[in-house]
Formats: sequence, C-alpha cells, structure tokens
Amino acid sequence: MLTNQRVHSSFLPLLVGLLGVGVGIVAGFFAGAKPLYLCLALVAVPVLIFFFTKFEQTVMGLLILRSSLDSWFALQIPAAFAIGLDGLTLLYVIVMLLLGRPVHTDRFWWLFASWIMLQALWLILLPLGELGMDASLLPISIREWIRLFSFLMIYLLIMQLKDKLHPEKIVSLLFFSLVFPLTVALLQIFLPSVLPQVLGGGSMTRIKGTFVHANNFTVYLFLFIGLTWWKLGYARRRWSWVLLLGLLVFVLSTTKTMVGLAMLCIFVIVMIAPKLSLTNLIAGVLLFAALIGLFVSTELGQERLSTITQTPLLNPDIDISRAILLSQGDYNSFNWRIAYWNYLIQAWQHFPIFGYGLGLSSHIHPDQHLPHNDYVRALVEGGIFGFTALLIFFGAQFARLVQLLWRTPPNSIQHQLCWNLLAVFIALLVGMLSENVAVSTAFYFYYWTVFAVCGWNWNEKQTWDKSMPVTHV
Repeated sequence: MLTNQRVHSSFLPLLVGLLGVGVGIVAGFFAGAKPLYLCLALVAVPVLIFFFTKFEQTVMGLLILRSSLDSWFALQIPAAFAIGLDGLTLLYVIVMLLLGRPVHTDRFWWLFASWIMLQALWLILLPLGELGMDASLLPISIREWIRLFSFLMIYLLIMQLKDKLHPEKIVSLLFFSLVFPLTVALLQIFLPSVLPQVLGGGSMTRIKGTFVHANNFTVYLFLFIGLTWWKLGYARRRWSWVLLLGLLVFVLSTTKTMVGLAMLCIFVIVMIAPKLSLTNLIAGVLLFAALIGLFVSTELGQERLSTITQTPLLNPDIDISRAILLSQGDYNSFNWRIAYWNYLIQAWQHFPIFGYGLGLSSHIHPDQHLPHNDYVRALVEGGIFGFTALLIFFGAQFARLVQLLWRTPPNSIQHQLCWNLLAVFIALLVGMLSENVAVSTAFYFYYWTVFAVCGWNWNEKQTWDKSMPVTHV
C-alpha cells in the first residue's frame, strides 16, 4: 500500500504538468484555427479534472448528456464527444495500470474488442486497392471505425464502475437522459414555434426530439420502453412508471416510424411468451393497440401504414420486379427500399469477398443513401467475410444474454433485466431488416451500458458508493 501511495504521489504531479503543457499547446492552436474547438477544449479541462476526482458522477453525467447532442451534428459535436470519451477512457485505463490498480473487463468485452479490431482490416485493405472503393474515401472509413470503437470504450468505461456503483443504480440513472429529448419532442408536438431551427423549430410532420432523424429517436425510445417495462416489474410506485411508459409510447407514435411498430410487436411477444397468462396477454395487446391507434390518428400515419398494402409484403399481385418498377414513381418507401437493395446486391457481386469498405455503402449509389437494411449494408461494405463476422458477433450477444439468464435467479431483477434486454435485442434484429439501426449511435451508448452491467454479480457484496445509495422506486 505504501509503495502504491509513493508511486501515486510522484506520478500525479508529472501527469498534471504534462496535461498542462498539452492543454496550452492545443488551446493556442485552436484559438487561431477553430474558435469553436477552443471552446470545446476549454470545456474538456474541467471534465478531465472531474473525471479523476469525481469519477462515477462524471461518467454518468457524460452518459446522460449523450442523448442531447445529435442535433448539433453539423458542428461535429457528437464526433468530438466520442473522440473525447475514447481518450478519457484510454487515459483512465493507463493511469490505473501505472498505479497498479485493477482494470475491470469480462470475457465478452475481449470478444467485443476482437470484433472491433477485425473491422480495422478494411482500413488496411482500402488504401491497398483490394476493395470496391478507392483510398480517397479512407477518412470516412476511419470515422466509422472510431464510431464503433467508442462503443467498445463505453463498455470498458462502465466496467470501471463495478466496485463503485450498484448496477441497478446505473440503469436507473440512465432515465435522466430522457429529460431533454422528451422535453424537446413535446415542444415539437405542441409548441414548435418556441424552438430554434437546430431543434426542429417550426412545423414538423415527424417528431425527432434531439436526434438527427425520427428513426434514430425511435430506436432510442424503444430501448427505454424496454427498461421502463423492467422497472414496472418491481417498482414500488408503479403508477409513475406506467405514466412514463405511456408517454414514451405516445412520443414514439409521433415519429411515424413503421419499424417502431414492428419492433414493439416483437418485444411484446418475447416478453409475454415465458409467462403467458390472460393478464399479460391483455396488457401486451392493449399496449400495442394503443400504439397503433396513436400512429393512425393522423393523416400522415394512415398514409404511411397504407403504403404497406402496395408492396410485395401484403399484396400478392405485386412481385419484386414490379415493386422495383413502381418505386420509380409511387413514392412508396418500402418499394424504394426493395429497388435500392437490389441495386446494392448487384454491386456487391463485383466485390463479394471483402466488399466496398467500412461505412461506404452510401457511396455506391449516386443518390448516396444508406441502405435502410443493416444486413445488406454489412454485406456490401464487408463482403461475405464482414457479413459472417457480424452474424457471429450477433450470435455472441445472444449467447451471452442466454448464459446470464441461466446464471441469475429466475425471479431476480437482474434476471428480468437480462430477459428484457434479450427481447430488445431480438426486436433490433427484426428492425435491422428495413432500417438503419446500426447508425443509431446514441442508442448504442445506452445499450452497451445496460449490456455491461447485466453481466455483473448483483448479489455479490461490494463496497458501493455510500453517497449514491440504491433507491427502489
């Protein structure tokens, strides 16, 4: 213990001095180049200080803040946040190792890290000319890899809270991330004129909260619907959670995202399947019926729902070929998807093994749209090799959640959280068939946080932070 204290006392001044020099250099550069980045750098200084002095509060504060940043994507705020969080995580791990303190990981994190490192293969193949795109698009691939790497870092960062915060408390604190997005969403619905343009000021047909697109907002809301359902299973003041669940379902309906309907349907089926009873069945049907009713309560919702009847999905008189032809002028988003997928798959056949490159699927077609199908995207970007790796990674997530279900007591809140997260995961796999779920960056920050704490031993005696006690609400 004395040795560690001496190392700490001799190392800390050196670290502070090096950081001071680094901050001075960075501030001087940004002051002349990018004043906005100087402001971000100045904000980063107190964050860095609090990161090491108030670690738990800073980590949870940054995580809660993430849901409010996507509206500022034009200023690169979300990207700067991800890079900053990656840097803080790596710095924290390095300091802990130098001080001889434990760095918490689990087996799944190492598997996760292996998959992320594998994605870097496409960063090497692209400049070598082995993919369908040229090296001029390498910065886009690097940015996509950094985005994926930030998911690994948030998992690692949350793992460092293992001896400091109770896992139930961590999940409960995530609900504070709903405050600003829901507030903005309600203003977009009822008082859009009071909002600035960056937050959707003016009339909006599809509500998006603080997110770039309504679909990203939908996926985020869907996760918290799953977590709210979990809270309902053991909370003392259930009516508060019932009200929150109703609010989330209402706001989700205003996004007019049909994939949200499908995902919620799958989620409800998975949730009530193990304990099928008349009460559970009625509750599930009422929840889904309420969402459908809210969805079709507007002309836009009715129009979007009716478009499905003019697709091969519900109309036997329309085959794939006809849907592709109709997509040129019927403004049917599903037929457009079929035509776009057909184009991308034909393009993939020219580079079937390794595809076109990480994050480059939108650059294959002249319109430069994302595929609206994460499986097609994985196939054209990573080829057969990358697509297979993604399926293996999905299989690993499923196996991990099933393993946790076997390990945890059947009636425990940890067991129920694992089941709820498994239902969310299965619904995501369905949603990926017709939507860009993989680009919902904010959603994955929260998803991987919950995934990480699910693997902890919730009954193990730990030295939880007494200043932040667990509260059952």
